[in-house]
Amino acid sequence: MSADIDTLSDFSSGNDGARRFARWLAGFALRGGSILAFAALLIFFSITAPFFFTLGNIGNVLGQSAILGVLAIGLTIVIIGGGANVVKGGIDLSLAANLGLSAAVYATLVSTGHGDGVAIAGALLTGGLIGLVNAIAIVIFGIVPLLATLAVMNVVAGLELVLTQNTVVSAASDFLSVLSNYGPFDIPVLAYVLIIFTIIAAGIVQYTPLGLRLYAVGAFPEAARAAGLPVKRIVAGSYIASGLCGGLAGILSVSYLSGSTTGAGEMLLPVVVTALLSVVFSRRLVPTIGGTLLSTLLVGFLTNGFQLLNISSTLVSGIQGILILLVVAATSLQRGKGVA
Repeated sequence: MSADIDTLSDFSSGNDGARRFARWLAGFALRGGSILAFAALLIFFSITAPFFFTLGNIGNVLGQSAILGVLAIGLTIVIIGGGANVVKGGIDLSLAANLGLSAAVYATLVSTGHGDGVAIAGALLTGGLIGLVNAIAIVIFGIVPLLATLAVMNVVAGLELVLTQNTVVSAASDFLSVLSNYGPFDIPVLAYVLIIFTIIAAGIVQYTPLGLRLYAVGAFPEAARAAGLPVKRIVAGSYIASGLCGGLAGILSVSYLSGSTTGAGEMLLPVVVTALLSVVFSRRLVPTIGGTLLSTLLVGFLTNGFQLLNISSTLVSGIQGILILLVVAATSLQRGKGVA
């Protein structure tokens, strides 16, 4: 009998060791592997793709990634405040549709003779209202974020179709010309917008008491509630901030495309991929604004490299789907889930 107990004890210890090793391996792969993969990607395209590693091309990638980056930062804020559980945690599936409607509002106001100030206010107000609707549905009515934002996404996409009649609304103004132009070092102005916006967002989320509360609410909601933090207000604020990011992205989209767009929904997958990938560029495997910028550039360089090599860009979507699976699986393994 005693021998049987010793055998069971050894077997249990062996399982614990295997679990610890699996978690360590997953953590190492996420932290170190992501940087190595990014570096390998840059080296590969630098060797095989013409003009890839030039200042002009890097600036173009930054400019082309500005819209995606702003949307992904909005989603990152929601994930931080709501927790990283994909089903029950923070998620905003309405962001791409928010971009489309905000861009349509901006382009419509400009094309009907209103000034840029009115159009900017209209786009940001549209985005903020969409975020407010999400916040009310989630915080007041208690609807699961995944379902709430999915429903709002469909409503917003319908409103865009009503406003634009499913056509592109052209827009031109002095402000849009500035945004679509090139700045110092022949780098697109949109690239500078992305960098400045990232610095501001990172400063607020990573280095202010409000940002620390946001992390606390997302990671330990019960403890945050016990400590007296206004959990519901903070979560609601994260969705409103995300909505405002959608409005800003709508403005950038109009400057980039010289009008509204009818295909904004296609950006949903890249936005989700980019926000989820932010954890692999963090020491503690948590979403960060800086990590979101790096994952934005990873997606941007991947798309750009495929274009320079004349490889079908449709493959990028498949790779993005694989990246989501890898990040979610490795993160769950590292946190001790999914390991028997």
